[in-house]
Amino acid sequence: MLLKFARSALDLVFPIHCTGCGREGGIICAQCADDLERVAPPYCQVCFAPGADGVCHWCLQYPRGFESLQSPFRFEGPIRDAVHALKYRGVRAAADSLGVLMAEYLQTSTINADVLVPVPLHPRRLRNRGYNQSALLSRAISARTSLPVLDGHLVRTRNSRPQVEVTSREERRRNIADNFDCPRDASGLIILLIDDVATTGSTLSECAYALKNVGASTVHALTLARDA
Repeated sequence: MLLKFARSALDLVFPIHCTGCGREGGIICAQCADDLERVAPPYCQVCFAPGADGVCHWCLQYPRGFESLQSPFRFEGPIRDAVHALKYRGVRAAADSLGVLMAEYLQTSTINADVLVPVPLHPRRLRNRGYNQSALLSRAISARTSLPVLDGHLVRTRNSRPQVEVTSREERRRNIADNFDCPRDASGLIILLIDDVATTGSTLSECAYALKNVGASTVHALTLARDA
């Protein structure tokens, strides 16, 4: 309770401003949300990579663990700034507004799922950051869709280099390989993986394989944004 009051006090002292126009009140205001750059066709039918027609070369070369990946927005402008505020500047409250945008997209998409599973952080990184931004986004989506969140169903076993520090697609794939495990059964579940940004989809693919190893029937993925 004391922590909750402390966070509320911080919000009063340091109010959130829109990363698009600077208006106080939310990380992205309703007006700026209408102007966000969305992922538009053509895009890969598997990993949603912009500019790909049909299935991209990368997905053909390295089949994905997930059945589909979707992202409403391009990772640029106000969306990029909002994600950086959430991940690197401790603006936890941004997750609620961003989760609303993801929930609104999900409700109009073709994705069908039983549960939400956030992409986990390694325990050491979680201690350093203090929270998992993907878990916060999952809870915000759950509050508006009634899909339950299975936080802790998927764990990260290796503290590999952050993917943002790895440049090439091949290096990202190798860096994240065998990083995840599932200590709980997922038999028959249709799972929707939740993360903030997809760049190559390698992290989400490894998560999906781990979930399928414990029985998940289908794994889709949803991220707020898609990087080129």
